[in-house]
Amino acid sequence: MEIDTGNTAWLLVSTALVLLMTPGLALFYGGLNRSKGVLNMMMMSFSSIGLVSILWLFYGFTVAFGEGGKFWGDLGQYLGTKTFVGENDLWGETGIPIYVFIAFQMMFAVITVALISGALSDRVKFAGWLLFAFGWATLVYFPVAHMVWGGGLIGGDIGALDFAGGTAVHINAGAAALALVLVLGKRVGWPRESMKPHNVPMVALGAALLWFGWFGFNAGSELTADGVTALAFINTQVATAAALLGWIVVEWLRDGKPTLVGASSGAIAGLVAITPACAFITPAAAVLLGVVAGAVCALAVGLKYRLGYDDSLDVVGVHFVGGWIGCLWIGLFGTASVSSLVETDGLFVGGDATLLGKQAISALIVSVYSFVVAFALGFVIDKTIGLRVSAEAEVDGIDIAEHAESGYDLSPTTGSSGGAFAMAGIGAGKPAAEPAVETDESAPVSEKVAG
Repeated sequence: MEIDTGNTAWLLVSTALVLLMTPGLALFYGGLNRSKGVLNMMMMSFSSIGLVSILWLFYGFTVAFGEGGKFWGDLGQYLGTKTFVGENDLWGETGIPIYVFIAFQMMFAVITVALISGALSDRVKFAGWLLFAFGWATLVYFPVAHMVWGGGLIGGDIGALDFAGGTAVHINAGAAALALVLVLGKRVGWPRESMKPHNVPMVALGAALLWFGWFGFNAGSELTADGVTALAFINTQVATAAALLGWIVVEWLRDGKPTLVGASSGAIAGLVAITPACAFITPAAAVLLGVVAGAVCALAVGLKYRLGYDDSLDVVGVHFVGGWIGCLWIGLFGTASVSSLVETDGLFVGGDATLLGKQAISALIVSVYSFVVAFALGFVIDKTIGLRVSAEAEVDGIDIAEHAESGYDLSPTTGSSGGAFAMAGIGAGKPAAEPAVETDESAPVSEKVAG
């Protein structure tokens, strides 16, 4: 079989789109965070790119997609020390070089680990995060990917469906985030103190990049360019749009005002929910899924105040809950009319509860496994090198404590010119001969700052 240049080009583009999602996630999480911890939050995403990419090349891919048992693939089949550049080194019947598929799936592993970081805002040691990311990727993500997509327990034996990662990515990361939150404990001052997003435009920019990249995430998961790709693409768009509306309607009714943070979060909730189902349901069912996911996730993010767990940036409320909704939606609206992989139609489209039961079992297995291993890893790290920074470092700012830098240096530059701040009229020195001017309390705020 020869290389299919069209399929290969599509998957290369999709790979780049999915990679872009992790910097987008860094911006989204960074904007939601407080200013004194923005760099630490973004560093956890960027470090995931570095660490997980290497792990995936050397042994992650062969664990996930090597032929083998129910939980673990053949370690020797695609080991990173081997090379796959021959004419016949293609992935299945797609005509796509193995290395392209390895790279595509690498980006899924990267962002799944990075997703967890949103729950850990302002209080986790960077060294502890790296050690956890290494252990969790190895013991949880790689085996779960095999169970779901590599012919293992969930996809092979149970027969549950997950097109692009509702179970393997979002439920998996959400359960791990909840476990780590319970190990770490609450932030200093939470929930008594206000901990609002420090940069809402950054949140919107991050959400936009995630939305853009998600077309590669979902539609790219078909691997080839065909009708299923088109269905996954349109379903991704309409479900996300509907979820955005669903979230802000809940905000409007509950709080009296819709917000840009809410619109951005609603879009993410829709993207999460449609991920497992995008190739198994009709566009009309995708719209309904988006509305439900947006509204339910908008309500679910408030559970942390009722139950007392400090999920800083709502990884549990959006990714865990949204992933469960999308996973179960296949059992309700999945139909063989759009996908031959759906062997039994969903409960609401003329079928029975067989598929719904399989979906629920798969989500439960991943939830429990990820939670237990993540909790154990976090506990061991906390009792050895330590997982949480000191209270002083947390209050003063984790960026300075862990990285010796800050996201925003607003002090004037040195020198007679005053630099860019002087050009803007901020902090500029006055000529010596100029008489002192009394402060006018009625002057605009900007003038008071300049003076």
